[in-house]
Amino acid sequence: MAEFDFDLFTIGAGSGGVAASRRAASYGAKVAICEGSRVGGTCVIRGCVPKKLLVYAAQYRDGFEDARGYGWDAQTPAFDWPSLIARKNMEIDRLNGIYITMLKNSGVTLFESFGRIVDPHTVEVDGRRYTARRILIATGGWPTKPNIEGIEHAVTSNEALDLPTLPASVLILGGGYIAVEFAGIFRGLGADVSLMIRGEHLLNGFDDDIRIALEGEMTKRGIRVLSGTRPTKIEKTADGFRVTDHHGQTHDVGLVMAATGRHPNTNGLGLESIGVTLDKAGAIPVDEWSRTSVESVYAIGDVTNRMALTPIAIAEGRALAETLFNDTPTRIGYDNVPTAVFSIPPIGTVGLSEAQARAAHAKVDIYKAGFRPMKHTLSGRDERVLMKLVVDGETQRVLGCHMMGMDAPEMMQALGIALNCGATKRDFDRTIALHPSTAEEFVLMREKVPDPA
Repeated sequence: MAEFDFDLFTIGAGSGGVAASRRAASYGAKVAICEGSRVGGTCVIRGCVPKKLLVYAAQYRDGFEDARGYGWDAQTPAFDWPSLIARKNMEIDRLNGIYITMLKNSGVTLFESFGRIVDPHTVEVDGRRYTARRILIATGGWPTKPNIEGIEHAVTSNEALDLPTLPASVLILGGGYIAVEFAGIFRGLGADVSLMIRGEHLLNGFDDDIRIALEGEMTKRGIRVLSGTRPTKIEKTADGFRVTDHHGQTHDVGLVMAATGRHPNTNGLGLESIGVTLDKAGAIPVDEWSRTSVESVYAIGDVTNRMALTPIAIAEGRALAETLFNDTPTRIGYDNVPTAVFSIPPIGTVGLSEAQARAAHAKVDIYKAGFRPMKHTLSGRDERVLMKLVVDGETQRVLGCHMMGMDAPEMMQALGIALNCGATKRDFDRTIALHPSTAEEFVLMREKVPDPA
């Protein structure tokens, strides 16, 4: 008789949990996974995938307008929000089915219900208990709302993807990547949009030149940025909602969206009762092997608050399976991870920002190129591109690449390879440019930006 029902029991069937479970099963482990929502997790069901589909929809307005400069007798047609949401839901349903099929074909037992840890080797699902040699927590994150009066009237990114109608006006609380992306979506589809942020500029943590440039482009599109402003109260009105800020000003809008961050999804898992340590944010601290403070319990992905990116969760999950079930101890690196903000225009970044580089290196060289992209010489659109290289002034190794503009996310994937290979500024300089393209500017920048005083 087996000592345990399963070798691995995973709680959470998002990208990381599915990747770990399938890889473990491929090595002969007996694996179960439970999911209380829909299989696929945040990215597939209510995050990256549906959000980017809506970004594509919002970009069509630009396409119709720009076409006139290229000889097309184009008129911007009427937009139908319910049709978009229905088509988006069809795609999410398809992906959900694919994930379920992948688990089944991999031999992973799926329980479509919430799980709770009873002891270091037992998980309870729907009143039944299952034992496991090892337990993996991969429950991701969940949107956070600010603690203000009337916050129950605000939606989060979860609900924003399934609104029954497109509001005429939206006030978004927050200035991070989710706020910026939804601002572009709603504005591109025709709504009036405002962003209310506590700080001076959007996108804290990104390179300063890039984030300020994006704010300028968003302002050109009619998005208002209410900087240095905090909401204090939300009230329901006859026509929508009224938000009062800490200056005493009121803002009447059709929808209020809270995009003030996400928190690790650890509530109700029973972690404290078995001694799993949580930090102040509710995240699960883990070691380099993704092990928690309890020897038999592991955690990966956003719930650990290491680096909240889908590909990171997948890499952590696969590394864990290699370590535990293939006798191949595997750790992943968190340097030079390409990331993107699917704003309009988008941002792509890999490596260190200028501020991070100056904090870590004695001498830093900066190269920048700003210009109007070739596409808009005929469209007439007033939109700029900004590209930037951050270089170690002593070794000439490229430390960071940053871009705001069309196709920036696509470029960052390839530039991430270059940075991981230790490319220097000379390597960039001796690479022949692909002309005419926007990407060529990354190998044509020659003039250093003067050092700050």
